[in-house]
Amino acid sequence: MRWTVLIPAKSLPEAKSRLLGATGDPAAHARLVLAIRTDTIAAARAAAGVARVVVVTDRAAASESDAIFVQSRPGLNAALREGAAHAASRWPDDGVAALVGDLPALRPDELSTALALAAGHPRAYVADAQGAGTTMLTAGCGAPLRPAFGAGSAARHAVWAVALPAGAGLRADVDTAADLQAALALGVGPATSAALGEPGGIPDVHLDSA
Repeated sequence: MRWTVLIPAKSLPEAKSRLLGATGDPAAHARLVLAIRTDTIAAARAAAGVARVVVVTDRAAASESDAIFVQSRPGLNAALREGAAHAASRWPDDGVAALVGDLPALRPDELSTALALAAGHPRAYVADAQGAGTTMLTAGCGAPLRPAFGAGSAARHAVWAVALPAGAGLRADVDTAADLQAALALGVGPATSAALGEPGGIPDVHLDSA
């Protein structure tokens, strides 16, 4: 099965507000959030089995593109339902996967393996490293996605979806400075690395802040 991967991308500066303490500077925060998003999208695009990546955004697109879907309803879950319906209509022979956009340590092979497992179930999900949240939710052809992201989402998704084993990078979503530190231990993508350490990036990341 091939997959359309939906990645939600909330507009700045609201995106990843809890991570602001890791930098202490709005401009640095924006660079870090965009870098994490860039690495997540790049890993998803490079994964075997992924036919396309569609960014679901609350901001009007500069031009029409299959790579961007602009939501018309507020909220993450409403946006993903809308994006999934669009994907199912546009590419009916492919499954749909909602992938969070804050996985800087994601490896393409981790995503490929999880999607291959997901192909055997009408719906499946990957829990985050803490086991409470969800980093990916999938629906096969003809099955509605039924996203229920938010605090404690893994338990909600478990009611109608199968839990999948997954590599550490696919489970390491970044919401806080502690999460960022854990992702760095796994090894993050080039955009995040550049934002954190190279000239023009973020000179001082306060990893001990909450």
